[in-house]
Amino acid sequence: MLARLREKDPAVRIEALGPPWIAPVLRRMPEVDEVIEADLRHGELQLAQRWRLGRRLGARNYDQAVVLPNSFKSALLPFFAGIPERVGYAGEFRYGFLNRVHRATKAPMALHYARLSEPPGTEPAQPLPATILRCHPGAWAAAAASFGIAGPYCVLCPGAEYGPAKRWPYFADLAPKLPLRAVLLGSAKDTDACAGIAGLNLAGKTTLEQAMDLIAGAAFVVSNDSGLMHIAAALGRPLLALYGSSSPEHTPPRSARAKVLWLHPDCSPCFARECPLGHFRCMRELSPDRVLAEIPKTGTGEDFREQWRNRGPSPIS
Repeated sequence: MLARLREKDPAVRIEALGPPWIAPVLRRMPEVDEVIEADLRHGELQLAQRWRLGRRLGARNYDQAVVLPNSFKSALLPFFAGIPERVGYAGEFRYGFLNRVHRATKAPMALHYARLSEPPGTEPAQPLPATILRCHPGAWAAAAASFGIAGPYCVLCPGAEYGPAKRWPYFADLAPKLPLRAVLLGSAKDTDACAGIAGLNLAGKTTLEQAMDLIAGAAFVVSNDSGLMHIAAALGRPLLALYGSSSPEHTPPRSARAKVLWLHPDCSPCFARECPLGHFRCMRELSPDRVLAEIPKTGTGEDFREQWRNRGPSPIS
């Protein structure tokens, strides 16, 4: 959506409002000129706080606001700010608070949001723009050095905050067979998912900025369907994305360097947090050897160490 807005008007100024935990990702988006952090608690109306923040935003004289969440309370800020054009999807009695209202239809998530860059009922130009995150030159090397990582490495992302049904159970079997040292990334909530896996376990020990830099420097990434998977795709890293209960047709890694493994049994995607049938076939039947066989295909086919010596990683700067 942001890239489409920028394509349509290269001179437009885009400012992004978001919670502190997502601000590091917003700052890496080349389309975003400024990030405004709003520490609004999930699930709470906080009407007075939203009104005060809205009035402060009103002083910035925005022409348009695009509201991405579907909640009623998310539509209050641009309304309180007096922004003339307030765009978003219908839902939760938001009519009036939004005045350019789209109606959601079934669509892949990227298209769902890209539609907000157009008038209601108008489809965005295809193909959609690439999803890109910036990495400053040298940042990945500095991040690696700060954790004592020397030489080439790969990144494993064994967690998935949504629930166990999105977590491949064989990372511990895969890690000893990999051609490079593994660096395990995730939040503190992923500590258990990373336990017992050979490699440098940094789950819960990095900032989001450091995690993004470490991913930018990785020779390749193996990840469940998670936020870090989408970050790896946006950073242009060779990526092997493992899907079970979710669907790569709905939320794919948007990168030509990504390879998706999805067995797609009859019960998948179920989008459940835990396997509702108890057998977990969608992930359990995806063997470590099958995943290992695909890893060279995510790169250029050359030996990873030779790649590192000759050209190093190529994060987008």
